[in-house]
Amino acid sequence: MAELRLLREAHPAATHVCWALLAGGQSGMSDDGEPSGTAGRPILEVLRHHDLDGVLAAVVRYYGGVKLGAGGLVRAYTDAIARALQSAARVERIALARLTVEVGYPDETRVRHWIEQTQATLVESAYAMTVRLTIELPATAADAARDTLRDITQGRAGFPRHD
Repeated sequence: MAELRLLREAHPAATHVCWALLAGGQSGMSDDGEPSGTAGRPILEVLRHHDLDGVLAAVVRYYGGVKLGAGGLVRAYTDAIARALQSAARVERIALARLTVEVGYPDETRVRHWIEQTQATLVESAYAMTVRLTIELPATAADAARDTLRDITQGRAGFPRHD
């Protein structure tokens, strides 16, 4: 809503600021005074067609004196967002998870070597009776990481619950 407010402030003479939002499986849209289904829904469908998430798309429209009709409005809003997406940078977002592995000192070198060879990042290490290493990695890789760490430590790796 803050972004839309900024758009309205930047374009005070605009007739409509129509938008659609896709975020985490949730969606929202607004025709902002245009006939129902002629602005927000077409914008949302373009975002879905491009398989996007975490995106707010808005079109600022100034009325120019020519009525476009429902079909013309749908085409205008669809084309505006489609053209904007052609040059928009895409940023891939990867959900991360933290995994804490507890090993004996003899296994630490093997585990650290594995961390260096994978997509994991070491975020914390603690040394006491055992070595505790907390790593961050793609959430989809956490189960496989547990299996691999058990294998390379011959079953000695433990995985205390992460707070």
